[in-house]
Amino acid sequence: METHDAIIIGAGMSGLYQLHTLREIGLKALVLEAGSDVGGTWYWNRYPGARFDSETYTYCYSFSPELLAEWDWKEHFAPQTETYPYFRHVAERFDLRRDIVFGTRVARATWLEADNVWRIDSDDGRVFQARFLITAIGILSIPVIPPFEGRETFKGRSFHSADWPREPFDLTGKRVAVFGTGATGIQVIQEVAKVAGHLTVYQREGNWAKPLHNAPIDAEEMAQIRERFPEIFARCKATSAAFLHDWEPRVMADATPEEREAMFEALYAQRGFAFWLSNFQDLPTNAETAKAVGDFLARKIRERVNDPAKAEILIPKNHLFGTKRVPMETNYYEVYNQTNVDLVDLKATPVERFTECGIVTGGEERAFDVVIYATGFDAVRGAWDRIDFTGVGGQKLIDKWRDGPVTYMGLQVHGFPNLLANVGPHSGATFCNVPRCIEQNVEFIAALLKWMTEQGFDRVEASEAAEAEWTESQRQGAEAFLASKVDSWFTSINTNLPGRNRRSLLFYTGGQQHFLTFCADVVANGYEGFQMIRAASPATA
Repeated sequence: METHDAIIIGAGMSGLYQLHTLREIGLKALVLEAGSDVGGTWYWNRYPGARFDSETYTYCYSFSPELLAEWDWKEHFAPQTETYPYFRHVAERFDLRRDIVFGTRVARATWLEADNVWRIDSDDGRVFQARFLITAIGILSIPVIPPFEGRETFKGRSFHSADWPREPFDLTGKRVAVFGTGATGIQVIQEVAKVAGHLTVYQREGNWAKPLHNAPIDAEEMAQIRERFPEIFARCKATSAAFLHDWEPRVMADATPEEREAMFEALYAQRGFAFWLSNFQDLPTNAETAKAVGDFLARKIRERVNDPAKAEILIPKNHLFGTKRVPMETNYYEVYNQTNVDLVDLKATPVERFTECGIVTGGEERAFDVVIYATGFDAVRGAWDRIDFTGVGGQKLIDKWRDGPVTYMGLQVHGFPNLLANVGPHSGATFCNVPRCIEQNVEFIAALLKWMTEQGFDRVEASEAAEAEWTESQRQGAEAFLASKVDSWFTSINTNLPGRNRRSLLFYTGGQQHFLTFCADVVANGYEGFQMIRAASPATA
């Protein structure tokens, strides 16, 4: 049995940085990674069109001036083909691979009370032991495919977008079906439409999408960005969601109709999430404001899509703007003006069955060579449910979370000592520019373990009272937000999974500033809410 101070699950962005920080404080740490390389999301998701929708220069690590100085980004919103090499470079530069075990998926993690350690069993029979177990398993890492009748009978090629073939795969001239028009589906559709002989898009629900406005970064602009990195990171730390964008101080009622329209037009022309996250500050909570923003986008969709019937299918009818994750797009709506692209409304004509050759809807069979599922993930908790976590007294985490996650700070769960989460449910990093908030999560954990080591503590566990208070505060805080009243992955709804039809908050609604202040207060008060125990004594802090 291999023994370590800490085991980290996952070699994505948070896992790599967590390994680096634990080395810095003198802990012996090991990363267990299911894939064959580093990169997490950017290792697994290789579909055409995969890219950031956060500005590239806000998505990278900020902890190393040398790393910032030597890496040149080529686009304002980098594609997967640039991002994956970036994480490979990070792993090489900081010699991280020597403490990563690839091709190893964690099956079980069991708290051994007598020894005050975690036992970790992998699916290939290896056993590890560690005082601390840290998850870096991502919030969108478990693909989900709808259980269509006869899906297994289809004899063409089919796969989820997150399982895109590793070998070269050419769609030129092929008859292609894509299921899903969320953030991933939109990126896939934009690219597949350029080469497919014929593309059929199967849409269950439309989404509010806004132009990305990507552009190249030349050497001169990269040099300017590099000089501005301190300013860029300071700006991200000062905003509510750690993006460069932040809310307009006014509510919509403070603006005249003319001012409102001018502001919408200006934001629509800006890069990235500006239209969403620099809009009127009451957008997340005021249905009238959200409807006005959606009406503006609906007019844009009607202007860009030639066929009025297709435009109406693409315009969302079941949710207001901003209540679900807002995809970014590049000429997406124009795809539906192409003669080689069809749109099937699954609300009007659901899938009846798959056949060996294709898909039947509305009594009509369409033949395909390839079917691509851009049908999303078992968000946030899916990767947790896949691992059999057993805590104090044999308690199962999946049982404790049966009615929804309960956590303290999204970081710990009572009854599961020394289990620490990066970007866990209710964490400040779940509704955030993830890389910026990942760094905060990772650094908080490293500082906590360093403090424990200095103070002689070897066990930390969220108190039951702190867990209950935090979870309830998240539930109450979400009630004011329109998003909490909509079925989406934000609220744990997934109609493609059994038992996921009851809303349960997964994300954090307090804003980055509140979370940072809360974390600082916790530390200032001796890690308030965490129960600490020394190996030789039951003393509690």
